[in-house]
Amino acid sequence: MSTEPEPAHEDTAAAVDAGPETPGATSGPAPGAAGAADEGGAGASDGTVRTASSPAADADPGSLGREVDGEDGESSGEASGESSGETPGGQPEGAGAEGDATPAQVSEAEAELAAQRLERERIARRKAEKQGPIEAGAKLSGTAADLLAAVRAVESGEKPAATVFAEPAPAPRRAAPEPARPPRPVAAERAAGPVGPTPEAVQAVRRVLAEGGAPEALAPQAAALLGEGAEDALRADPWRLLRVGGVRPEQADGFARALLGAACGPDDERRGRAVTVWLLEQAALAGHTALELPLLTAALAQRGVPDPDAAVQSALAEGEALAFQDALEEPGARPASAPGGSGTAAGADGPGGAEAAEEEDEERPVRVLIGLERFALAEESLADGLARLVNSTPKQDGSAADWERAADAARGAAADLVRAVAGHGLVLHTGGEASLAEPAALLRAARALGLRAWAAAPGVLGRDRFSALAGGAPSAPGTPDPGGPPAPEDSDSAGPTPAVTVAGLLAGTEGPGRDADGALDLDLLVVLDAPHLDVEAGALLVESLPDGARLVLAGDPSVLWSVGPGRVFADLLAARICPQVASRLPDPGPLGELVSGIGIGELGQVEAPGKEVVIVPVRDAGEAVHRTVQLVADSVPRAIGVPAEDTQVITPGHGGAVGTRALNAALKQRLNPGPGRFGGFDPGDRVVHSPVPGRVLPGRVVTADADGLHLSCAGEDVVVPPELVERTVRHGWALTAHQAMGGRWPAVVVVLPGDAVRALSRPWIYTAFGRAARHLSVVQGVEQALPRAVAEVPAKPRTTRLPVLLAPQVPTD
Repeated sequence: MSTEPEPAHEDTAAAVDAGPETPGATSGPAPGAAGAADEGGAGASDGTVRTASSPAADADPGSLGREVDGEDGESSGEASGESSGETPGGQPEGAGAEGDATPAQVSEAEAELAAQRLERERIARRKAEKQGPIEAGAKLSGTAADLLAAVRAVESGEKPAATVFAEPAPAPRRAAPEPARPPRPVAAERAAGPVGPTPEAVQAVRRVLAEGGAPEALAPQAAALLGEGAEDALRADPWRLLRVGGVRPEQADGFARALLGAACGPDDERRGRAVTVWLLEQAALAGHTALELPLLTAALAQRGVPDPDAAVQSALAEGEALAFQDALEEPGARPASAPGGSGTAAGADGPGGAEAAEEEDEERPVRVLIGLERFALAEESLADGLARLVNSTPKQDGSAADWERAADAARGAAADLVRAVAGHGLVLHTGGEASLAEPAALLRAARALGLRAWAAAPGVLGRDRFSALAGGAPSAPGTPDPGGPPAPEDSDSAGPTPAVTVAGLLAGTEGPGRDADGALDLDLLVVLDAPHLDVEAGALLVESLPDGARLVLAGDPSVLWSVGPGRVFADLLAARICPQVASRLPDPGPLGELVSGIGIGELGQVEAPGKEVVIVPVRDAGEAVHRTVQLVADSVPRAIGVPAEDTQVITPGHGGAVGTRALNAALKQRLNPGPGRFGGFDPGDRVVHSPVPGRVLPGRVVTADADGLHLSCAGEDVVVPPELVERTVRHGWALTAHQAMGGRWPAVVVVLPGDAVRALSRPWIYTAFGRAARHLSVVQGVEQALPRAVAEVPAKPRTTRLPVLLAPQVPTD
């Protein structure tokens, strides 16, 4: 039995199937835990409390909280497991300083989270203002406000009409954005004082954890999550420990029994409420923004809650969760007219129509959904922001003739994209890797017209990939491009490459910054790799756009969905509320042919005269590891000419005999052997750094000292404090498909051991194979399961409310 601590996302099977236990106790793997689906291999062999959130399984009554296979399991790992690493039952290196030190500097991750918190507060205030009564003229601004003031001045006799309504001199047309930008906002946390709980609060929580038999290493997390008075909160309600990522209900039960004694029972209202919230959090890790009530109550019963309905009602009464009643549209039925599925039929006017609407409302089937407030608020804010874009007129930058000339200078779907953006606030663009040239052409055309146009990708890999498409730097002034018009020498396109990360754009550390009203200082935003955008990031983006701005969401709908909850891009494509431009550019060569076939469910043989695609069959895990190392270190450099540092290994998960851990250990031994003096790392090691869940920064180890591990990530120097190294840094020769999303390498080796069958799906295979630009080697022992997964295993469904919220925006004929 391995003693290596495994993050919680690799022990998800035990979340439902394990019996009651005290936190920190040992249990065997649960039934069904074997196989590659728990991040690519066997489940964790110990039952200790994990310090990362464990993902939920599919949203069916028998699987909530159970092991997640395929892309959802991996997605959950990227969402939470990457940021976890405290040793279960013990204290990680440097953990003692977590509660004792008062940080003088704020990390990039903390600044980013602080900026997002401030933006969420702004969204909440904005929604509250919308719901309140509107005083006449109180919410007008700009020209409308000036006009109202003028009317009132004339009515009161203060000014004659001739002077008030005199025609103003026309403002000169802005030819190009101004090079000078307003100062970028400083991360809010720097001015907010110390971050996190006080040392005294951490120590108090540590005492109560020890009293209840829980690992004291959970103290900093528990104190931060529960806030002031965390010790008293845990004593009053021990099941609050479930809020700490990786703690399972059985472990919280043991903690409660140790503190409450005979007063602890399965019918305790506090337990039912806590388990309800825990199940909703697990569902969010699996991609759902809400759960249908019957599924939730069935899962509660499976977790030993005697009265599931009462548990849900208790969670609703305490504000821990929200309930929604969404109308289900039957084939041929008219869409509901109100967001949220109020059930009111569209077009029911007059007394007779109202009566018919009431009758139809009674007959229309509905579904009751239960969700966490943070995702409900995000999804509703996202729908409101998208509706604002759809229903508003874009800012008139350039005449219609100017836009038409820009479209004529482009070709194919790029011209269609320019025309669509000219007259609409929201546009969707779909296509494969080759289609990235079309958003690039749009950006050049828009900047030539004087728009402040930027591109943003969810991750660093996607940002750098798009920048490399333009040669790694902006085009020289006046240089024509096959995909669009030349950039004028006086335009802002002669400045920095307009590609940033979504997180950097929102935090103000990248991109144009914000204007005086707090909105992003831009006119056009193109979001690349849009399928990777979750509801929270999407809501923050659309709420940050200024009035009159244009938004283009571009991406390949066949890739894996976002790590976080929701399926924003897929829901928008299905809603059909805005123009959609499909690229007609095919991905070239044998690799393009192979990946395109996978996208439509066919895995056929392709002619590869230049060894673009190589299949390497293996019999067992040991041979798979051996062949992988051989390919990366010898065969691919010698036969293809791609060095090892430009070759990326992709495998279904982190654990198991052929997971990222095992492969990275073997690859390090061959490519950069060393004792691992710095927390298992040596200078020159290839790594990925996850400062916040779901964010992946590839890099290399430079050195280490008392300040921490020094990395070079995406051209920037990063110092990871010693106490964060274990849970935020992994070796990076081998990645999961979710970690590799947005990236592209000259050569890719995809490893599919025999026990990876349950992890395979068409989106996973499409994403993994599509990361290769010149050469793809497939080390596989799954045999016929590979073509069967391509043909028969689509993406797992996710429960979201966005389609219902967007229904009122669907045009009716």
